[in-house]
Amino acid sequence: MAEAPPGVTVRAARTSDIRTIREIVRPHSDTRVLVSKDAVTYYEALQQFRVAELDGVVVGCGALHVMWEDLAEIRTLAVHPDAKGRGIGSLLLEALMTDARELGVERLFCLTFEVDFFTRHGFEVIEGQAVEPEVYAELVRSYDEGVAEFLDLERVKPNTLGNTRMLRTL
Repeated sequence: MAEAPPGVTVRAARTSDIRTIREIVRPHSDTRVLVSKDAVTYYEALQQFRVAELDGVVVGCGALHVMWEDLAEIRTLAVHPDAKGRGIGSLLLEALMTDARELGVERLFCLTFEVDFFTRHGFEVIEGQAVEPEVYAELVRSYDEGVAEFLDLERVKPNTLGNTRMLRTL
């Protein structure tokens, strides 16, 4: 794990962080780099989120969404523009990968425009499905839009056009 820059800590998100998380994500969702979500969706997923604080102020966020026995997705990884370039995104990603290992997850998926960033962290571009047909058949039953993106379902194509599908084995 990389050493945190002075004044930076990564911790589990709290309900009081949701407004700030939404503000950090908003510019990315306005430009369709990240999918826009309602506030209730963030509260429902609170336990999946970690935040990064710089001198006590939340400046970054990221989530780990378990999709299957051995598979999870890195979601909503974002850093406030004023805090970019300090390694905060990397610290968040490393914390989420540690969480995945602790949960027994062996593979991490992401859907991203930040191919270089994820490549530096061991992710590789994938084509096609990353799961067996039986697992695909189970996952297709999910109501979660992120799972639909992972499965590359036609109904989410407008949200993912141009994104790159990446996978990392832990």
